[in-house]
Amino acid sequence: MAMKNPCHPGRIVREAITEGLGLTVTAAAKGLGVSRKTLSAIVNERAGITPEMGFRLEKGIGSTAEAWLRMQVAYDLAQARNTAGKIKVRKLEPAA
Repeated sequence: MAMKNPCHPGRIVREAITEGLGLTVTAAAKGLGVSRKTLSAIVNERAGITPEMGFRLEKGIGSTAEAWLRMQVAYDLAQARNTAGKIKVRKLEPAA
């Protein structure tokens, strides 16, 4: 069953690097091999975890790339579910 309101995975990344490892975003970005701007966008919940970032997090923080991506997909689906009622679609029927 899907979570109704999962947190953005950036929050978990932020807690892992700042509280867990005691690093700044700048230091963590350097260690992960990405720009500070890129990591800042993720930890401030303005960008999502890509497959490449999933592998960087796996190598730098732990867990698996798959786990990071599952968190992102769960978050994205929950956000889409909140606006699904506004999506207008007509049921497709087989061509005659």
